[in-house]
Amino acid sequence: MSASSLHIVHTESSCGWGGQEIRVLTEARGMIARGHRVTLVAPAESRIAQVAPGMGIPVCTLPIARKRLPALWAMLRWLRRAGPDIDVINTHSSTDSWLVAVACALLPGAPPIVRTRHVSSPVARNAQTRWLYQRAASHVVVTGEALRRQLQRDNGFSAASMTSVPTGIDLQRFSPLADVDRKEAHRRELGLPAGPCLGILATLRNWKGHVYLFEAFAQLADEFPDWQLLVVGDGPQRDNLGKLAERLKLVPRIHFAGNRDDAERWFQAMDLFALPSYGDEGVPQSIMQAMATGLPVVSTPVGAIAEAVDEGNTGLLVEPRNAVALAAALRRLMADRTLREQFGEAALARARERFGLDLMVDRMTHIFRAHARGR
Repeated sequence: MSASSLHIVHTESSCGWGGQEIRVLTEARGMIARGHRVTLVAPAESRIAQVAPGMGIPVCTLPIARKRLPALWAMLRWLRRAGPDIDVINTHSSTDSWLVAVACALLPGAPPIVRTRHVSSPVARNAQTRWLYQRAASHVVVTGEALRRQLQRDNGFSAASMTSVPTGIDLQRFSPLADVDRKEAHRRELGLPAGPCLGILATLRNWKGHVYLFEAFAQLADEFPDWQLLVVGDGPQRDNLGKLAERLKLVPRIHFAGNRDDAERWFQAMDLFALPSYGDEGVPQSIMQAMATGLPVVSTPVGAIAEAVDEGNTGLLVEPRNAVALAAALRRLMADRTLREQFGEAALARARERFGLDLMVDRMTHIFRAHARGR
């Protein structure tokens, strides 16, 4: 390891699984590939701690899933031992950010903190939170410019203390099929019916908007009898969505694929991608992955989605929680193959220009170097 390399520690208290956890691992692996040393600190029961070793990322497990005194003592003991060898700590969720911040405040010579804020949900406006973001953290990273403006406007945080670094994706992994004529054969390989495919890839949570997508698709079912809806992902709403499909009489038309490690293959089966989220978004990775696969996107302007989806050029944005507006946007693209292809080509070009993994790692490396110990 060269003298210019860094030891970067990522902390993640979340035991869930989604775009945030995937970004942490993707970024960590990208840093390791560049010769940096990376350690992940996470609860032993978390999925991120279980997945990381298979990606070549060293893990230290600590009981940090909740804001409790035993968690703080565990973090403090670990930092007292490992801290002198750490150049920068990158925290990601609320719980680990507080635990690390308080532990570092109690520990002389603690490493500096970079706080990454992944979602657009409001941040508390009080003195404690201001200390966390503006004093305890050396810098704040957000995943979209809209999140940076939100924190500046609503919380009064200094714009200079924050940088937007959208998540990067592997553009070699997520790419269109080389031969578009293979799409039907590809769908058969995945066990999908023949015919065009509208798709969504997201954890099955309320605010991802699956209910509105199902309702919009039901409005279009008779008009587009050859189309199917592909739902990739799993989560707490799986049973409810299955029951909704039954009530809407869409069971034969909706395919639940579950969680997939080969997400790129399922994007390649789609002709159109939708993500009608209504809260807690930065720039969702699934939108960037869909665009890198050459798919037009229908979504909402929540979080920083509008920074990825160029309205009227790479996709369409509709009012959140509005199945009628969503159906109208879907109808426009489902009915017009030429427009889908036009939007898809523009989406692919935009993804290749803006969403590459190397660009994210470049930007994060610059931030880590600027705020590392001794800088």
